[in-house]
Amino acid sequence: MLPQSLNDLIYVLVLTSFVIACRENAIGNDAILRAQALEHFESISAVSEISRSTPLTMLGQELFWDNRVSANGQISCASCHVASEGGADRRRFSVDAREKLTARNSQTVFNSTLQRALRWTGDRSSAAHQAEKSLTGSMGFANADDVVGILTELGYQKKFEVAFPDISPAVTPGNYAKAIESYEQTLITPSEWDQFLNGNDQAIDVSAKAGLKQFLEKGCMECHEGKLLGGESFQRFGVAKDYWEATKSAKQDVGRFDLTKKEEDRFVFRVSMLRNIESTGPYFHDGSVESLHEAIQVMAEVQTGTKLSYDDASAIESFLKTLSGTVPPNYRKPLEKR
Repeated sequence: MLPQSLNDLIYVLVLTSFVIACRENAIGNDAILRAQALEHFESISAVSEISRSTPLTMLGQELFWDNRVSANGQISCASCHVASEGGADRRRFSVDAREKLTARNSQTVFNSTLQRALRWTGDRSSAAHQAEKSLTGSMGFANADDVVGILTELGYQKKFEVAFPDISPAVTPGNYAKAIESYEQTLITPSEWDQFLNGNDQAIDVSAKAGLKQFLEKGCMECHEGKLLGGESFQRFGVAKDYWEATKSAKQDVGRFDLTKKEEDRFVFRVSMLRNIESTGPYFHDGSVESLHEAIQVMAEVQTGTKLSYDDASAIESFLKTLSGTVPPNYRKPLEKR
């Protein structure tokens, strides 16, 4: 019989070898999972302080948060894009300057300029296009040019001249829109997910990795891909089943059909990006689903015709939560102290 001390030593050596083997196996599995992910996804990086500090961007920041620049003096861009709500709006529909509800749920402004088109039907080609159209939309003006007088009265003239030194007149609806776009281009929110893509195995936990594996195996990345895990393509909402049967929507929204009048665009919407999805509920164009877990199950049901188990949906949810980044440091009123 071996001495107890020798038995203890052998036990420690065997246990150590087992731990090392497990760790090496985990590292190998992580490398494989990352390689699979990089076939479909890309990382993003935060914007520099220099980019956040240009005269054009800082003007856009002021305009974005200034509720005086609206028909009723009470609505700003920030009114429908709340920091604690992932840059989106927890209300199913936002309230505009005419005190009317918007037609669809407000989407997040964070990372939005990385998309090739904006809004649920992609009817805005850029953030500047969206900002200028919002003047006669959510901002409530009868004509876009009405904003010029208000901006002048509020003392914005000099700041526009600094931001647009070679343009006269500097204060125009188009320049208002360009300033807003410049600001929104700085609202990028990298997360622990980007750290994982860039090689940090410890950036996301085991449950999130299991969820990523499920996300890939279920084919979610076929629509939710790229830097934003979505936001680029247009797809029919309800491939395997009419979406309103699963979402219990109060009415049917025909999506891009409203825009194109093409039958093939009926019930087609721009695929939502999944960055910060944990905080941007309620979900879908009509805010008909409150929880992320339920939204995941709805998507599987109406798009693929499959029912996810509770555990599989929970795993995917764990993965999606790793897409939540930190609120950009300049996402605040310019004179507001952090």
